[in-house]
Amino acid sequence: MSYSVGSLFAGIGGICYGFKQAKFSLKWANEYNSKACETYSHNFKHKLVCEDIHQLKNPHDLGYVDVITSGFPCQAFSVAGYRKGFNDPRGNLFFETARFIDTLKPKAFLLENVKNLKGHDGGNTFKVIQNVIENDLGYSFIPFILNSKDYGNIPQTRERIYIVGFKDQDLTEKFQVPKKIKLTKSIHDFIEPDQKDDKYYYHSDHQYFPTLSKEIQSRDTLYQWRRIYVRENKSNVCPTLTANMGTGGHNVPILKDQHGIRKLTPKECVNFQGFPKGFKFPSEMAN
Repeated sequence: MSYSVGSLFAGIGGICYGFKQAKFSLKWANEYNSKACETYSHNFKHKLVCEDIHQLKNPHDLGYVDVITSGFPCQAFSVAGYRKGFNDPRGNLFFETARFIDTLKPKAFLLENVKNLKGHDGGNTFKVIQNVIENDLGYSFIPFILNSKDYGNIPQTRERIYIVGFKDQDLTEKFQVPKKIKLTKSIHDFIEPDQKDDKYYYHSDHQYFPTLSKEIQSRDTLYQWRRIYVRENKSNVCPTLTANMGTGGHNVPILKDQHGIRKLTPKECVNFQGFPKGFKFPSEMAN
């Protein structure tokens, strides 16, 4: 039996690909960012509603699904954000997810967010989410934190909190948090060996080139520029990728190849996020 999935805050489809690989049937997705929608539509053929979730007044218009997934925006709950939680309009998007669950009553849901969600506001934010799910919606509440390098055989360190819930008590009792798998792949399985466009390389006229050329010596690890110094990732995995990978800035991973010192390309970034080899960006998409 194939269970159907509806995806909220779908982005470019990271969570959707996981369910697709697990043989679930993707029925619909919702995403607000127009460029993310372009990329999503370029790789998936099922229904995508590119619209603000607040405007989707009747979830039944999208159709019933067995599982609702939601990677609701994490800025309001992130250490990197302003810690405003439910007082931030972005934080209130959790309640939009709750509205869909309440209306469609799926068999299960999966929520994904930053690790700090659990400790935000002294744990109060997390308590509110748990109360809504258990008492208002009537679902079980199973939170756990996973690091992608320990579960997907992908050498990127990325800790995220996942919350799974079921309507049926029997399913709750059967659910098991995934067990770790051995990491056998290295960064070389995800970095593309051919020479990249010149814009990705640091040249001798760059203000940081003297520091970069001195500190970045190995081709077997990734480095990070930390505003004023270079940090070597000695675990030989990719550091956590953030939203500014294409533009430069703080914490951007840097590598050395046979042609010089450069940043990761967008394609390499999605490789490290676990997207399949066939994943493609639209031809005119900005970095």
